[in-house]
Order: sequence, then structure tokens, then C-alpha cells
Amino acid sequence: MEYAISLHQVSKSFRTQSGGGAQLRDLLLLRRRPAGCRTVLQNLSLRVRPGEAVGLVGRNGCGKSTVLKLVSGILCPDAGTITVNGRVSALLELGAGFHPDLTGIENIRTNAAVFGLTRAETNRRLDDIIRFSELGSRIHEPVRTYSSGMYMRLAFSVAVHVGSDILLIDEILAVGDAAFQEKCFARLQEIRRSGTAILLVSHDTAQLAAVCDRCIWLQDGSVRAEGAPAEICRAYQKDE
Repeated sequence: MEYAISLHQVSKSFRTQSGGGAQLRDLLLLRRRPAGCRTVLQNLSLRVRPGEAVGLVGRNGCGKSTVLKLVSGILCPDAGTITVNGRVSALLELGAGFHPDLTGIENIRTNAAVFGLTRAETNRRLDDIIRFSELGSRIHEPVRTYSSGMYMRLAFSVAVHVGSDILLIDEILAVGDAAFQEKCFARLQEIRRSGTAILLVSHDTAQLAAVCDRCIWLQDGSVRAEGAPAEICRAYQKDE
């Protein structure tokens, strides 16, 4: 089977400043403290099939968001291989990719182009995106005037209407009202059934259990356990 997402023995580290905070004299003299290295992922392997929704759980710093950034191409691995088959849309940071001075509708067109849609394709999907977002006349206002919930509505609406093969979501559904979240979950199930692979990070284990076919528990940059969402989420909560 050709997997939508495949990570094989992937490792990722980041350089850090060692020795704690800099002294004032070091800052004034532009002295740099020696750099250290923090390993975030260590020989991580995971796969996601087309049409499968997989949730990532784990404590802060375990590597969940790093996995999404590696799959999206924002980061490159230090070792291992990452294979992605198909168009990727990502919701990794609230408001990322939006220009604050452009209107909602202008940002829709800009983001759709980034995702690879032609002008004609964007025009065909524009009404559906606006309708799903429920922003009404606010769609013609600059997004810098939007609340966090409105940002989420717009970002999610674009991401789930561009016809992507892979959708990456990092905690963005935590904002917004409960009714719209339910609408989002229904849409996720719809696009999953159409063949879109979903990789989702959330601290809300109830959300993961409701949306995902499978959950993967990351600990210290490696897979501790994976399996049915209810089982993995229950084990993770017990361990916290």
C-alpha cells in the first residue's frame, strides 16, 4: 500500500543556548554562550494511510508539533526519511499565512494559490469557503480586526476546501465556539471518507477519540504506544 505519510527512523535536534540566561555584561558585549543540542525526535517511524485520521498525544515537548512541521516541509530531518504522497494543507499556527491588512476574501485567494489552486478553481470553491466560515459580511474586512475564533473559522474553511490529500492540524480547533467545533469535526469525517489523510495534534483526548481511527502516544521523541484512540488516550491520561 502507498501511504499518504511515512516517516522512517526520523530524528530531529535543535541547537540551544546552554548555561541558562545571559548575564547583562554578556548582552552588552554581544557575547554568545556556547550552544548545546536538544534532541526532539529519535528514530521515529510512523505511517498514515489515505483516508485515515491519526491523532498524536503526549506531553509538551515530546515532538508532536515537530512531526507536523517535518511532514509539512517547514523543517528538515537530521536523519531518516519522510515520504509524503499528495497535496498537503496545514493548520499549524493560528493566523499563519494570513496578511493582517488583507480582507478575509483576499486572504482566501492568497492561501488557495499557496495550496496550488488556480484562479478558476478558487472561484468555484469561494462561496463554499465563505459559507462554511460563517463570517458573513466580516469576510470583506481586514483580518487584523478578527478575533481568534474568526481566524480559526477562516483558516479551517480554506484548509478543508482546497482538495488536499493530507491535512495537518495542530491544536487550532481549541479556539472557537462549541457549535462550530462540532461542524469542523463533521467536516473532518467527511473529507476523511473521501480519502484525505488527517494527522491531528490535540491535548483534548475526547476530540481525538471522536475524530481519529488511531492514536500514537509520543514520549521523549519516540513512540511509546499506538492503537485505538480510547485505549491510548486512557493510558496517556493515567500516566499524566
